Amino acid sequence: MKKLYTLIATILLCVGVSNANAEKIKVGVLHSLSGTMVISETTLKDTVLMMVEKQNEAGGLLGMELEAVVVDPASDWPLFAEKTRELIEVHDVDVIFGCWTSVSRKSVLPVIEELNGLLFYPVQYEGEESSKNVFYTGAAPNQQAIPAVDYFMNDLGVERFVLAGTDYVYPRTTNKILEEYLLSNGVAADDIMINYTPFGHSDWQTIVADIKEFGTAGKKTGVISTINGDANVPFYKELGNVGIDATEIPVVAFSVGEEELAGLDTAPLVGHLAAWNYFMSAEADINDEMIDAWHEFTENPDRTFNDPMEATVIGFNMWAKAVEIAGTTEVDDVRPSMYGLTVPNLTGGTAVMNTNHHLTKPVLIGEILDDGQFEIVYETPAGVIGDAWTDYLPESSVIVADWTSPVSCGNYNITTGECSGQNY
Repeated sequence: MKKLYTLIATILLCVGVSNANAEKIKVGVLHSLSGTMVISETTLKDTVLMMVEKQNEAGGLLGMELEAVVVDPASDWPLFAEKTRELIEVHDVDVIFGCWTSVSRKSVLPVIEELNGLLFYPVQYEGEESSKNVFYTGAAPNQQAIPAVDYFMNDLGVERFVLAGTDYVYPRTTNKILEEYLLSNGVAADDIMINYTPFGHSDWQTIVADIKEFGTAGKKTGVISTINGDANVPFYKELGNVGIDATEIPVVAFSVGEEELAGLDTAPLVGHLAAWNYFMSAEADINDEMIDAWHEFTENPDRTFNDPMEATVIGFNMWAKAVEIAGTTEVDDVRPSMYGLTVPNLTGGTAVMNTNHHLTKPVLIGEILDDGQFEIVYETPAGVIGDAWTDYLPESSVIVADWTSPVSCGNYNITTGECSGQNY
């Protein structure tokens, strides 16, 4: 009889352990911890871990503890898809925060849609997309690239443009949009130079020499940089080697923030620019509180905070709020609970989630300082609504995204009245 009681107790204990495990809300973390993108992505993994810890300290969600499930897609784009499937099918995560490059997001997209998962994507991208299963908390082109070009033209008097990017979908599509935008604003085709290099490119001598030569035509020249990852290090170093400074040929970057600058000799970069929706130097009490929390979490007072980290924080807080509203983590219930949600951003304003799965956010332009921080030199007077489909490509100008009825589509053609993308 004693053996029977022991067996029953063991079974009950196992069931209790199983139920305890089942009661956890699992948060997938899909960021490269190795490879060429580690310079940018590792800190986003740490940001999600901090937000999970903070949420648990506040009591979790729906009375349940959150558990982070971290995988390493290793800057290998097909591996992002495999790891997404692993997170959903093996680890049964309720949400995923992840990806940096657009090629990694494009790799994930068919898997996340097939399995009806939920991805929060925190990095600036080229637009031309709105998936039912993705919330885009980074900048669309009209929230970063277009304002940066306007600043170059209107404030710096730039007349010749070098569009320099890493050779993949984000730079190519963004530069296609920017080229059309420049031409529509009267910039001659001969005054636009476009160049692409592979990930991890290190030999910049010829390209930088070409940029310097391009800048000798008697017109103010600027570089719009969509160079990603660790290729930025030798690029800026070579600019310094040939004596190109910000007064001669300014560079505005879309993928260089505080985290990337922390690993660079900033001397050649001083005066050059970056366009984001957040800088660590923003003066706001909520920003100071977040930075303090970050330093406490990392146990390192020198760790920087940057735009994709803020976008991760905004996305996480919105998801948590939507889960509380829906009363469940089920994707089909959480998604509509996201629409119209507002949470504070870290620059002192409010982020709004729109029905096209993009945020309303301010646009900031910062000048690089010698300490690796940015002096904010421009800020939009109000938040800018992220545009999933650009107005500057003819084929996209007639497309809208709206995931509420009666459209319920991310790719709705207003001239034909038809949805040519997902339609649920």
